[in-house]
Amino acid sequence: MNRIFLPLCGISWLLLGAAFVLGLQIDDPKVAQLAVQRGVQFHFLTALAAIIFTTLVHAIVLTYFMGTGRWLEETSTAYRLDESFHQESQSIKYRTIPALVGAFLLLLMTGAFGAAADPGSPALFAGWFGLSAATIHQLAAILMLTVNAWVNYLEFTALFRNSEIIDRVLQQVRAIRLEKGLAVD
Repeated sequence: MNRIFLPLCGISWLLLGAAFVLGLQIDDPKVAQLAVQRGVQFHFLTALAAIIFTTLVHAIVLTYFMGTGRWLEETSTAYRLDESFHQESQSIKYRTIPALVGAFLLLLMTGAFGAAADPGSPALFAGWFGLSAATIHQLAAILMLTVNAWVNYLEFTALFRNSEIIDRVLQQVRAIRLEKGLAVD
């Protein structure tokens, strides 16, 4: 999983970065010029792709933890291994999930503020605390990027630690199978 996480994470960051840069290039989305409206359209479509792909990356991490947790539980039972392997993996998973969900919610919140900041939106969101809707969207995007970077780091370290647990279990299973004269491959 570590091998595919980093490239997926990289693509996610390229999309998030592109959406952020495209958003910074929009001066006033209310201007009816074709170039400005194309900029808004590119920002919207890139941001949408970034939200979907980044959500996919987080979902893959969650699915991986669900699958390996089940595998560790069944393997520990079948080979009568110490329950500490499964418990440690479960602990890693349950520490990662809240951060993962928080990053996902920030992705949605940033998109929602962006949609509300659109002058063509029926939401008519003017902003809060003296800040314009566009400024709030930009601040939400900065927060989302910061939190997402932190969560990606947490996910990577959790995946790495979980793979170490799996390697230890595989070593024990191999030793048991060799001891019993069973095939090992």
